[in-house]
Amino acid sequence: MAYQTVYLTSEGLKKLEEELENLRTVRRSEVAKRLHEAMEGGELIENAEYEAAKNEQAFVEGRILELEDMLSRATLIESGKSDGKVRIGSTVTVKEGRGKEETYTIVGAAEASPKEGLISNESPLGQALLDAEVGQDVEVKAPSGMLRFKVVKVS
Repeated sequence: MAYQTVYLTSEGLKKLEEELENLRTVRRSEVAKRLHEAMEGGELIENAEYEAAKNEQAFVEGRILELEDMLSRATLIESGKSDGKVRIGSTVTVKEGRGKEETYTIVGAAEASPKEGLISNESPLGQALLDAEVGQDVEVKAPSGMLRFKVVKVS
């Protein structure tokens, strides 16, 4: 797989680091304790609790590896700088037709949360907005057809 940069805001970086620390220190211990208790429960072949604990252990270890990989490829998004163009880290206000204005912050895929106004630079709208300037129209291919947005503000 090709090396792909993971773009993160300082808040996103902190969240991922905290999740990783929690998995390494708290969750690993909890799962190990569950495994130990399940192993003391007798037959391992038909022990549902043991199987569940092994599955949880695999999930925790997989997530730890995923977070370590993401953090090793992380690039911090610098906010506050604006050259008038939409960049990763920009907060952009757009308007579709006669609809109301909507404001989004362009972030990396690891932090995207459209409900919170955080859209990925890899999403159709995020890609269309990159390098756009105030007053410019961008087109986004959506399942319902082409959508046109006007860039109202970039900060």
